[in-house]
Amino acid sequence: MTRYDLSRLALLGVATIAACGPRTAPVPVVNRAAPRVAVVPAPVSLLVGNGAPFALRDSVIIVIDAGNADAARIANTLATLVKVSTAFPAAVRDGALPRGAIRLRLDANRSDLGDEGYTLNAVADSLVIVARAPAGLFHGIQTLRQMLPYQIESDMGRSDLAQSWTVPPVSITDAPRFAWRGAMLDVARHFFTVDEVKQYIDMLALYKMNRLHLHLADDQGWRIEIKSRPTLTSIGGVMQVGGAPGGFYTQDDYAEIVRYAAERYVTIVPEIDMPAHINAALLAFPQLSCGKRAPAPYMGTEVGFSAICPDSTDSYRLIDDFVREIAAITPGPYFHIGGDEVQALTDQQYASFIERVQDIVARHGKTMVGWDEIRHARLLPTSVVQVWRPGQDTTSMGGAKVILSPANKLYVDMQYAPQTELGLHWAAYVEPDTVYNWNPATLSATIKESDILGIEAPLWAETIRNITAAMFLAVPRVPTAAEVAWTPQAARNWDDFRQRIATHAPRWRILGINYYPTPQIPWY
Repeated sequence: MTRYDLSRLALLGVATIAACGPRTAPVPVVNRAAPRVAVVPAPVSLLVGNGAPFALRDSVIIVIDAGNADAARIANTLATLVKVSTAFPAAVRDGALPRGAIRLRLDANRSDLGDEGYTLNAVADSLVIVARAPAGLFHGIQTLRQMLPYQIESDMGRSDLAQSWTVPPVSITDAPRFAWRGAMLDVARHFFTVDEVKQYIDMLALYKMNRLHLHLADDQGWRIEIKSRPTLTSIGGVMQVGGAPGGFYTQDDYAEIVRYAAERYVTIVPEIDMPAHINAALLAFPQLSCGKRAPAPYMGTEVGFSAICPDSTDSYRLIDDFVREIAAITPGPYFHIGGDEVQALTDQQYASFIERVQDIVARHGKTMVGWDEIRHARLLPTSVVQVWRPGQDTTSMGGAKVILSPANKLYVDMQYAPQTELGLHWAAYVEPDTVYNWNPATLSATIKESDILGIEAPLWAETIRNITAAMFLAVPRVPTAAEVAWTPQAARNWDDFRQRIATHAPRWRILGINYYPTPQIPWY
């Protein structure tokens, strides 16, 4: 079956929880000790000592090396978190490390940590985080944040908790298993505002995810301004699934999303799906259509009927225009061309189209990413194949690197169980244990671990209309996927994970993150 086959915040809540499907309030468990360290993803190495904890006090300062703008910005992010939750001044300064301080340090000599690894050492009189690169320092801050009491997420200035702001004595050395730890948000079928996308980015950053793939165009809507082709949004961006008004991002809106994500070390990967899934664009350029039916406003969820003509020079002029403009405002190295579920073209037409678009993407300085159907074209060694269909032949990748998104394990638009109202189930019912209990390196006998860039959890938006609904489907499954992507296979254990993630529920409630209280997890 196809992916869509049907009979067919600063995190703040923006819609009522009742709109998001079943939401049974979990009953707190009061007679159970929480894990002493409940970090997600689990670090590579974590040793808990027997000494006194490190305590945040009203005199706490954050020390950085002089003249390092990246460290200063990350330190100020931490200081803001501490100030609003504890009401402590939490000043940032350079210089010596006094008793009771937090130190953030970048050490270019720590090549063992890579670009995203870090160490964190906490003892009674200091807490020190070291990284080789800024992304690692930022990830270390997320680990510290998770080790502090969940009230650290509050903006209430909880001076009544002054004795509770402690971190156990620990020694952590940590770095990710995979470079690509991603999620995808479909803003085409239902449009999500800039603020809603920022809320999703904040959730990803908390769990050390570093890619947000935005599905910016599909049959139902075109969601990004192209200045040289304004009718793409004025005609193609006004609708969405179900018939409600749609919307689109101006280039300034998109640049703001990119900036916000970059500050949290999340790379935006834009996708314009083609040659199919392109009815919204063909509304503006009907002369370029060679699909199974003429372009018309479409608010359903059937797939595969649309196609941009692969034999028209004007098709490639249009594609060059939107790839050029989106590439120019996307600092990240990737451009996703979709390439999936094409019914209206011959195999030869399809392969020729992918190869020509691959050249356009390369000409504008980006690496092409596409769904696994693109492997039938001649791919450049730099191109990336995103595998989404379970059980597909993966022998003809042409040397391309691979992102794994098996629909029966990582599609977080699937229902958790038959009784959950949101989502689909054509691939599977996907509870968190399904997300967790697999090894990316053994998904396919023909894909070696060295060929795997990483994993990505897509969230398609046929059944969701707002960020609260999106979070209901994403949480706890995206944090679960984050551990699959980060933590070494040998260090992962489902029962240990479910005990740790259970303690995150109070944190999510403070942050306004809706979530599904699956009975698989013993929630707090």
